[in-house]
Amino acid sequence: MAARNFLILHGLEGSGPGHWQTWLTARLRAAGERVAYPDLPDADMPSLPAWRSALDGELAALPEGERIVVCHSLSCLLWLHHVADGGEQADRVLLVAPPSERAEMPQIAAFFPAPLPALTRARLVCADDDPYCPEGADTVYAALDVPVDVIRGGGHLNPEAGYGPWPAVETWCLDGDRPISA
Repeated sequence: MAARNFLILHGLEGSGPGHWQTWLTARLRAAGERVAYPDLPDADMPSLPAWRSALDGELAALPEGERIVVCHSLSCLLWLHHVADGGEQADRVLLVAPPSERAEMPQIAAFFPAPLPALTRARLVCADDDPYCPEGADTVYAALDVPVDVIRGGGHLNPEAGYGPWPAVETWCLDGDRPISA
């Protein structure tokens, strides 16, 4: 079986030490997996072209093998732009808590409108009370036509909402596509 490559992409302002993405990176590396967890440029004032360039570089640097991408928040939109512009799809993609235009955050405005390309092997995970997607990501991104897991009361699925360690995401990464729970 070919080796797996994980690419974990953070959202606005990055993912600090208490974030589930940081925890996940450490867990996957401890299990012997190959993991790229880059700091995307200017995380506080992101530029779509700069993030696209960084993503292209990270994808080009991945060794041969299965490619699994795990996105949180704004990096979900980065991935959607990548695919919509003809970028290669991954073997599996997890899109967690994508924001909407109704978040009304000027620093992410250039990422909208969010494209809704045909995705293969993707899963969307969102909460029913995400302050950065008040109308619900399951509704906003329904046209993606991918499996969706809605977590009740999960907020933005970040440390402030209680998401540091998140074993269900680790299981998804290691055991293949399956529903994600709180």
